[in-house]
Amino acid sequence: MGHSAIIGFGQYVPRYRIKIADIARQWKLDPATVVSSIGVEEKSVPGRHEDSFTMAFEAANQALEVSGVPRGEVSAVFVGSESHPYAVKPTSGMLVSALELNPFSHAADLEFACKAGTAGLQIVDSFIRSGQIAYGLAVGTDAAQGKPGDALEYTAGAGAAAVVLGAEDHPRALCRIDTTLSYTTDTPDFWRSEGEAYPRHAGRFTGEPGYFHHVRTTIEALIKASGVSLADMDHMVFHMPNGKFPKRIAKEFNLSKEQMQTGLVVSAIGNTYSASSLIGLTAILQKAKKGERILLVSYGSGAGCDAFLMTMLKSGAPLPRDERGTLYLGYSEYLEHTGALFAH
Repeated sequence: MGHSAIIGFGQYVPRYRIKIADIARQWKLDPATVVSSIGVEEKSVPGRHEDSFTMAFEAANQALEVSGVPRGEVSAVFVGSESHPYAVKPTSGMLVSALELNPFSHAADLEFACKAGTAGLQIVDSFIRSGQIAYGLAVGTDAAQGKPGDALEYTAGAGAAAVVLGAEDHPRALCRIDTTLSYTTDTPDFWRSEGEAYPRHAGRFTGEPGYFHHVRTTIEALIKASGVSLADMDHMVFHMPNGKFPKRIAKEFNLSKEQMQTGLVVSAIGNTYSASSLIGLTAILQKAKKGERILLVSYGSGAGCDAFLMTMLKSGAPLPRDERGTLYLGYSEYLEHTGALFAH
């Protein structure tokens, strides 16, 4: 049984931003203190007519263009999100048609908080390795929700990332998936009930025993199962709920700044939830060199992690330059943009 490999990849982040300092001022808090405490300078905000489907389309369309794979030969698409536009109407089905993929596709929407995108990556990887499909698409996309005044408001961003997988012997295979494993528990650190507009969370409980316990345990299990050393990893990317949590994990495992710096993108876009670790991966795939190794560990509240060991089969190349430019919103404009998100 051979391995699967990433053949194409893409990302999409809205052009709109809000400075974290502006949110802090709105709530009469010291901007410097807030920014320092979370390690995020600004976050992405969806446009008035953007949602998790439109962002998924842009990221997936770019991934398909980069891959060069004929769209009619892509016969699986799995979309991870906790902000699907419809409660009953699959984002994955919409993508099959909008992207002109093979209508005889395996397609499903996934939800596991912020690791739903990597869950899709695992599923497509399995389909490829089994020989059931030739090419598949995995997408993580979210227009994250943060109630005004809540701690989540300072980090909840918007964006999408997508990867096209095929066999490792494909002539355009870029990065091989060597191994993957998952760790799952019932740890209620974050939740949103049906019909509620905003999620709730257990405050500091989301750190330990949420994020830190799960990421730490998953890294240790992957090291034991694969026999690798973290010192052998050239790039690391973890889920980025803020700028502080990944750095704390890096310190615990004595990871270097060089191992972390390429995939640590949260400071400029915020926590893009299901897209977070995958956007970090797309940053690495653009810069990593042939033979370099990557460790990715996602995290989803509720709670669980997906971990991947990967090896670059050739050197990466930058994605097409984003020519849209960045537009900064004031707080009232920000509310208008995010309020439109929930008016489905």
